[in-house]
Amino acid sequence: MSGPRIIDGRNLLPPEPLELTIDALESLSDGEYLTLLLYCQPHPLYEILRRDGYLWEENLQADGTREIRIRKATAGR
Repeated sequence: MSGPRIIDGRNLLPPEPLELTIDALESLSDGEYLTLLLYCQPHPLYEILRRDGYLWEENLQADGTREIRIRKATAGR
């Protein structure tokens, strides 16, 4: 596993953050997190994550950034 994987989509236009995230998820290892930074809630992404078996946590930062940490769901967790 290399360093943290972060996609800063705050200044990107849709659908680029979604496309970058989906591409990054394809190579996400077990136990590894992908962090996505956005100013909005990515509802289409949430549906994809649910469908494909990913878990995520979302934290709202003081500047309005949503920090979304995504990982693969593992058996028993």
